[in-house]
Order: sequence, then structure tokens, then C-alpha cells
Amino acid sequence: MPYRTKVAVVYLLGFFVDLINMFIANVAYPAISHGLGATVSELAWVSNAYILGLTIVIPLSAWLAQRVGGHRVFGLSLVIFLLATLGAGFSQSIGQLIAWRLLQGMGGGLLIPVGQTLAYQLYRSHERAGLSAAIMLVGLLAPALSPALGGLIVDTLTWRWVFFANLPLAALALLLAAIWLKKQPDTQPRTRLDVIGLLSSCSALLLILLGLTSLARNDGTATGLVMLACGLLVLAGYVRHSLRHSHPLLDLRLMQDPLLRNAMMIYQAIPGVFIGVSLVAMLYLQNQLGMGAAQVGSLMIPWSLASFMAITLTGKQFNRLGPRPLLIAGCIMQGLGILALAQVGSAQQYPLLLAAFAMMGFGGSLCSSTAQSCAFLQVNDAQLAQASALWNINRQLSFCLGVALLSLLLNKLQENMPATLAFHWCFYLAAASALIPVLLCLRITNRAIVRQLNAQKE
Repeated sequence: MPYRTKVAVVYLLGFFVDLINMFIANVAYPAISHGLGATVSELAWVSNAYILGLTIVIPLSAWLAQRVGGHRVFGLSLVIFLLATLGAGFSQSIGQLIAWRLLQGMGGGLLIPVGQTLAYQLYRSHERAGLSAAIMLVGLLAPALSPALGGLIVDTLTWRWVFFANLPLAALALLLAAIWLKKQPDTQPRTRLDVIGLLSSCSALLLILLGLTSLARNDGTATGLVMLACGLLVLAGYVRHSLRHSHPLLDLRLMQDPLLRNAMMIYQAIPGVFIGVSLVAMLYLQNQLGMGAAQVGSLMIPWSLASFMAITLTGKQFNRLGPRPLLIAGCIMQGLGILALAQVGSAQQYPLLLAAFAMMGFGGSLCSSTAQSCAFLQVNDAQLAQASALWNINRQLSFCLGVALLSLLLNKLQENMPATLAFHWCFYLAAASALIPVLLCLRITNRAIVRQLNAQKE
């Protein structure tokens, strides 16, 4: 097996473990609540703590990889993840569980950007669309399998095994990393840790995440806005510091690359918004239309199938068509899917629901896989670690922002109109937001990108 394939396998396995762990605990919330006597707000932090740990440690990943080597950081992240998983499984209180989940997230936060950098460095620009398709397929498979797998584990064993079940795959990833990953050549001078950048970036991300989480609650608007405003002020200070620093913790100058910048903005407007739409749709279909949880859950089947088709299409056609037509088609398809969702007024319109989720799955995954494929096209190998850190921070924030904005929008609409109408207008406005990335796509120099990809093949 070629070395670059081994690196990609190790990264994808670690990525799969991280995503499974992110989603699988949700189905165990009732059992955790009963077993540890946790309230609903405390249970929310079982997920929030993981996302928080995942996000705040990402800025440190590029510096650590430079100092001690990407292969060592990858192995260290898996060790942290394994120890924290054991701790989560053996937790005797909800406080202990939240603390171990925070540490789990920190292990995963190092795992994803460092592994992505190790893999992407070994593939040339015209070959990265295939790797991106594989990454997106793993990103599709893990959320699709997690609820069913987690439910089976909880029903058969106990909620603790939701965490213990991660151990074999994580141990396998650690073993393969130890056997396959080689030390990278040290081609860059080591730089001192940007302590001010570390403290300010982590503080900004922490405040922004807490603010977005509070905004998603009915009673947390004022608190959320204050924390979000503080986070944005700290972020502005970090941006100023980063642009003046010769070796910043996160090189924000990379945002001058139009492909990376547009890909990050598209991720906010398409996959991020879908996460919010999905939450609102679950509430609408169950609370307003009286559909059962199993019937609503089955809507993810056409979504997953359509997503698989879109990701496969991207992998095969990206180099030939370029990113612009794929992104525009994906944006329009997601917008139409959300509009179709807004037309559903009763549980008897189940076929329309299937079509709506299939369109959202195809459109959203066409955008996300294309954005992933083009984000690093013009980033050189020396800057991949920094670009990967920026990309993964943006990805995490997009999910939080999508949930917060759609939840806040729904709450405000319900204050001024009947509940059913509020849900419909929420869908209409979400569908209209798909036009924003279409305008961004028009600025992409598609012909130049296709010529570049074809030239590299030759």
C-alpha cells in the first residue's frame, strides 16, 4: 500500500472515531439523565463541552505540529482521546462526565486538523478532490450510523458503553499511526509560541461558542448577545494582533486566498444553515404535525442516499467542471429543498418530505464536498497546517451558528405570529439565504482553476 494511502487511512479512521463520538452520545441522554440524575441543561453540556474542547484547541494544532512533528501530535491526540473516553465511561457524576467530554474534545481538536494536514500534503492539487470526497463520505457515514448504533448499545447494555464502544477503533487508529506514520522532514524554522494569540483566540472562540449556545435557548437571548459581543471584540483584538505578528498562532493572511475564503463562507451558508433547518424541521414535524420520532428519523435515509450521490459526483467531476457550476447547483438545490419543506402542512405529505430531504441532502453535500475540494487548491504545503486549522474552526462555528440563528429566528417569529406560520416563514428565510453563496460563486475564476488542474495532470 502506498505511504500516502496509509496516511489517508489513518486520518480517515481517526476522523470517523471523532465524528462517531460527537453524535453517538445524543441518543443516550435519557439513560444518562436517569443514571446520573442530570437536568436537561446539564445534559446539553455533554455535547457542548465536547464541541468546546474541540474548537478551542484547534488554534494550537499547527504550532504543536511544527514543534514536535505532526505524527507525534496525531498519536498524542489519540492517547488523550482514549484516556478521556475511559474517564467518560466510568464517570460517577454529570460534572465528571462533562469534564471528560471537554478533554475528549481537546483530543479530537488536535486529531482532525493535524491528520488532515498530514494527508493533504501527500496529494497534489488535482488529486485532492478524490481525497476530499473520501473525507466527506466518512463525514456522512458517521452521523448516519451513530443514532442507530447508539440506540442499540443503550438498549442492549448501558449508556456507559456508548463511550466504551469507541475504544477499539481509537486503539486501532493509534496502532496504525504508530506503525505507518513517519517523521516529517523539518523544513521550517521553529517559532516561539504566540502566547497572546493563544489566549485571545481561545477566549474569543470560547465566548462566541457560549454566546451562540445561549442564543439557541429561549431564555438566553440577552446573555447570548452579551457573550457574543464580547467574543467579537476579543476576536477583533486577535485579528489586529495576528496581522501585526511575524509568526501568529493562526495566520489570518491566508484568508486573502479567494478560494479558501469563499469556501469557508459557503460552509457557513449551506451546511451550517442545514444543521439549523434540520433542528427546526424536527420540531415542526413532531410538535406541529404529530409525526413519530421513527418516521421523522427515516427522513435521513433519502438525505444520506442523495448526499452519497452528490459526494461521488464531486469526486468524479470536480477536475472537469471546476467548483463554480457544482457550487451554484448545490446552493439552488438546497434552497429548493427547504422551500419544499415549507409546503408540507400535514403528515400525509410524507412523499414531499422525502423529496425535500433528498434535495437538501444532494444540494448541501454537493456544496460542502466541492468547498472542501477547492479550499486548499492554492495553499502551498508549508501553509497547509495553518489553513487546515482555520478551516476546521470555521466548520465547527458554522454548525453552532446555524443552530443559534435558526432557533433565534423561530423564537422571534413565534412571538409575532401563529406557530405553524412561524415555522413556514423560518423555512422561507432559510431558503432565501441559499442565494448568498450563489453570489460568492460568481466571483470564482472557474476556467483558470480547470486549466490549473488539467495542467497538473499532465
